[in-house]
Amino acid sequence: MKRTTILLLAGGLAAFSACKSSNPDTTANGMNQETTALETQTAISEALIYPSTRKLNHTDDYFGTSVADPYRWQETHDAELDQWIAAQNEVTQAYLADIPFRDKIKERLTQIWNYPKYGAPFKKGGKYYFYKNNGLQNQNVLYVQNTLDSEPTVFLDPNKFSADGTTALTALAFSKNAKYVAYGTASGGSDWNTYHVMETATGKKLDDQVEWVKFSSPSWYKDGFFYSRYDAPTAGNKLANKNEYHKIYYHQVGTPQHQDKLVHEDKQHALRNFYAGTTEDEHFLYISASEGASGANALYYRDLSDPKSTIKPIVDNFESEYNVVDNIGDKLLVHTNKNAPRYRLVLIDPKKPQEANWQVIVPESQNVMTNVSFVGDRLIASYMKDAASEVVVFDTNGKRLNSVELPTIGTVSGFSGERQDKETFFTFTSFTYPTTTYRYDISNNKVTLLRKSEVDINTDAYETKQVFYTSKDGTKVPMFIVHKKGLKLDGSNPTYLYAYGGFNVSLTPSFSITNMLWLENGGVYAMPNLRGGGEYGEAWHKAGMTPNKQNVFDDFIAAAEYLLKEGYTSRERLAVAGGSNGGLLVGAFMTQRPELAKVALPAVGVMDMLRFHKFTIGWAWVPEYGSSDNEAQFRNLYAFSPLHNLKKGVKYPATLVKTADHDDRVVPAHSFKFISELQDKGAPGNPYLIRVDVKAGHGAGKPTSLLIQEWADTWAFVYQNMGVNPYAAQ
Repeated sequence: MKRTTILLLAGGLAAFSACKSSNPDTTANGMNQETTALETQTAISEALIYPSTRKLNHTDDYFGTSVADPYRWQETHDAELDQWIAAQNEVTQAYLADIPFRDKIKERLTQIWNYPKYGAPFKKGGKYYFYKNNGLQNQNVLYVQNTLDSEPTVFLDPNKFSADGTTALTALAFSKNAKYVAYGTASGGSDWNTYHVMETATGKKLDDQVEWVKFSSPSWYKDGFFYSRYDAPTAGNKLANKNEYHKIYYHQVGTPQHQDKLVHEDKQHALRNFYAGTTEDEHFLYISASEGASGANALYYRDLSDPKSTIKPIVDNFESEYNVVDNIGDKLLVHTNKNAPRYRLVLIDPKKPQEANWQVIVPESQNVMTNVSFVGDRLIASYMKDAASEVVVFDTNGKRLNSVELPTIGTVSGFSGERQDKETFFTFTSFTYPTTTYRYDISNNKVTLLRKSEVDINTDAYETKQVFYTSKDGTKVPMFIVHKKGLKLDGSNPTYLYAYGGFNVSLTPSFSITNMLWLENGGVYAMPNLRGGGEYGEAWHKAGMTPNKQNVFDDFIAAAEYLLKEGYTSRERLAVAGGSNGGLLVGAFMTQRPELAKVALPAVGVMDMLRFHKFTIGWAWVPEYGSSDNEAQFRNLYAFSPLHNLKKGVKYPATLVKTADHDDRVVPAHSFKFISELQDKGAPGNPYLIRVDVKAGHGAGKPTSLLIQEWADTWAFVYQNMGVNPYAAQ
């Protein structure tokens, strides 16, 4: 089952992280080392000289409210902006280079990162395929083997796509007979994809090249595939141009792209996206249309067994979410939250698509049904209970057969396959449980370990708990807290508070090596499941959408207050972090409650809430946030927009803004304008810096080498501003 929503990336930026804390040491002359470090840090911060940033005398009028936008020029990438980026990076890198333990952090990260990592196998053409990273490879490699016991060989190595490892594999789809495989590549982290075709048996790359693909995946039909693309963008501004008029094409293998057949377009609605999929038996083409990134979609179909058939609607409004799992005969199996906020599975006859005619296969339950696979003549449904996974198996009539045994509280993914398969595979992970691969014998309901990664960390030394704290309006919000066993709640522990809160995205337990570095040094990792996410279904999501977005910020603030009240940490030892929509979260947190945390880490954030919809795919976030083109929504956005709520003379947390020059999801102008305003208005005492990655994007496909350097810089910044040397005793 493929979800069709265009999301602001969450999981790729969640890089769950952590730190070493000890009680303050005292030197021979009685001076507290921690106090000395903080005093030194304050002196360094106050001595920082930021690059000069040009201001425009530019204002916009929003329904009678005049709003200044002095850094509007940073929305256009030109030579002046390049010089400004270089100057900012120079200041930031000089600051980071002066941190004495930065190289030690990078060394340790490199050491513990270097272990084999595996993805769940999948079968095509009678062979097994799986992704593996030997340890420090920039990109994961796709392997193939004849049996699970035979020696794997390299099938596709994305590390050979570019010399510096910045070109990533973004899509992969085998034809129904496994004769061909179509795969996508993207350079420098951009959302723009190029599709290629390879012969499966020989590994020969064909001449096919399909360009300007975005928010799509290849869906095979006979010897070709459906895909979605935009027209080629205006020259020179492909990373910022507004994406409009998404179209579906069919590409026949062996033909040039200009001969591709236009399958579907909508000339009346520029801001709709279309995803095309085919059922396993190639009976149906189904098309999901979306008007935003919040999940709701319309659904259309075409009977491919009838050459005279046309595209017809099943659902032609955008009120709920519909995800096609597959077909059973002439009916479509659909996972939906229509009149079921926590989702259900229904069978729809496309010729009689009215809801009164639907057959409910698996009804809604108290837990959120997150995904359904149709494999081995079984329906394997993944559920979420308090943000952790459960898996239940049903027959095709909806009769519950059994549950799948999981190792502990955590997150499961996988269960792909075809109807005739007798086996399928899945991965399981948790905060201190490295991603592990399992084989599932479908008919016998038997789980066996397939591959387990060994890491250079004693994961048994840590514990995870889930607490429920009270937000501002009385809502109970869950939060995972991870730390070393025996932690003292004396308020001295460095704590990293990470969250997202939006777009129906759920944050669930997951292993991250950057998190383990923080944990092994005595830090606390806290991850609340804020409203706006999907942890409790669509009602939880809507409670954090416009006009209720402030609920998300209140939930995050309440999480910080809980950690302080319960003695996990202090204001001088708390860091708040989030990426993309989570970057907005951190920006709102630090402008609304700057005194609560010592460090703020907004990454690739949506910071200008008045203009986000004017760039690339930003218009798709309007259902989630609202739009400044609407007066009531403008008032709401203006009240929390991070860029517009920075105040002169306020001492904000030590801030490291992170972005990338190739981010065409949340264009870097958001971060550029925010740091310019912060450097201009923020009171001295804390550093206000920006770190701009080059040849990187929103997060997906970032090479290992860049990730290690990014997190070495991030943790060095956090420790330094908390006055903690994680390796002082070594």
